[in-house]
Amino acid sequence: MSEKQTRIGFIGLGIMGKPMALNLQRAGYPLVVYNRTPGKTGELVEGGAEEAEDPKAAAEKSDVVIAIVTDTPDVEQVLFAENGVAAGAREGTVFIDMSTISPVATRDFAARLAKKGVHYLDAPVSGGDIGAVNGTLTIMVGGESKSVEQARPIFEVMGGRVTHVGPVGSGQTVKACNQTLCAVHMMAACEALTLAAAAGLNLETVLEVVTGGAANSWALEHLGPKIVKGDLSPGFMVKLIQKDLDIVTRAAAEANLPMPGAALAVQNFRAVQAAGGGELGTQAMITVYEKLAGRRVRQAGE
Repeated sequence: MSEKQTRIGFIGLGIMGKPMALNLQRAGYPLVVYNRTPGKTGELVEGGAEEAEDPKAAAEKSDVVIAIVTDTPDVEQVLFAENGVAAGAREGTVFIDMSTISPVATRDFAARLAKKGVHYLDAPVSGGDIGAVNGTLTIMVGGESKSVEQARPIFEVMGGRVTHVGPVGSGQTVKACNQTLCAVHMMAACEALTLAAAAGLNLETVLEVVTGGAANSWALEHLGPKIVKGDLSPGFMVKLIQKDLDIVTRAAAEANLPMPGAALAVQNFRAVQAAGGGELGTQAMITVYEKLAGRRVRQAGE
């Protein structure tokens, strides 16, 4: 597959998908784009992309089809609905799912597509909207080595770190591990900032110190400043991390594995959702700690 001659179908132009597609377009790849919610294809079409009427049409006109949608049922619909990718893909087409979904379902989808000669890669991402915009995402890829290497130039436009982690389904399993860490790190950041606020410390100064040492994390470095400023706008929504943690919980149950940290994170995020904050950013967990502590943490250092 010759780089820049590869025609890419891109399905899903949300907070993550749109900037990822724009980076591919800027890199010179011809795109055929589709979004289930109307009105999100304009900038890409203005840049030269063709808009498809459905996933089937996107697949018919593409060598590689990328999807990044919300959940497992959404990927199944994109693939296997009457007007889905499977109905339009040719033998040899590479389908890349960059959503975060069930590893079990991923293996099933791959087996169903293999009957048509379509190669399946599961390639979920980490790095949030910032990484999507900057093309610095971490991409964890499951699938056959030949297909992974075939798609690597495409991945490298969207990501700063691209790693083949094993057979189909492995990418989603690594992403489950990733989301466990993200959720637990968010709890740690909230607890630490709550302690700092209770002590009357300047929170910006605290962040400057602790992000320079062993305690640093992506959540602390990127979302800690948002907490201090009281900015709860989403880079990644609470309702979506909850969806991901449901995948983690199911995987843990299948393995008979206790995961107390992930379980507590689920309850904390559920408290945010119960208060109407499901579409806030994951840093909105701080509101739970504020209620528990009986004090405001946001902007407490100013």
